[in-house]
Amino acid sequence: METNAYDQKLNRYELSSTIVYTGFSSYKDAEEYAQKKNGELVEVGFKDGNDNPIIGDEAHLIDKKLHYFVDAGDEYKFIHSSDPGFKEYADELQKIKAKLLQSPPDERYLTNFEIENTEDPIVVLKNDHFESVTSRERSKYMKHAKVYEIGVSVPIS
Repeated sequence: METNAYDQKLNRYELSSTIVYTGFSSYKDAEEYAQKKNGELVEVGFKDGNDNPIIGDEAHLIDKKLHYFVDAGDEYKFIHSSDPGFKEYADELQKIKAKLLQSPPDERYLTNFEIENTEDPIVVLKNDHFESVTSRERSKYMKHAKVYEIGVSVPIS
């Protein structure tokens, strides 16, 4: 298992002539990893509702120095835990957690499990209203979502 500078698990994809790593916690983290592995930064798109990476440049992550972006149409907005706007929704998340603690044990266990185990939380807004919390990994499987992540490409040796 590969990890980044912060010992966070990275996703590894073996393509025809390269190995691509994703899951970096920041653009800087990916840059450091690329230097360490003699790799190059690439933009990786997940656009088919599956975990099938496609190297491209649609979201211009490298130009913008971003590590994650989701395009799910005009009505949806995805706010990553590292985004400045995420803090605005922290109170809403705390209210949800408090409500869950008052719910029946079965419901509390199942729902709380999802929130508590979201290592890299993403707030999902629909029409500028809070809709849900998901993870970076789960966002790849959401209907109509095009997920873009910064990756590091390393030649297969």
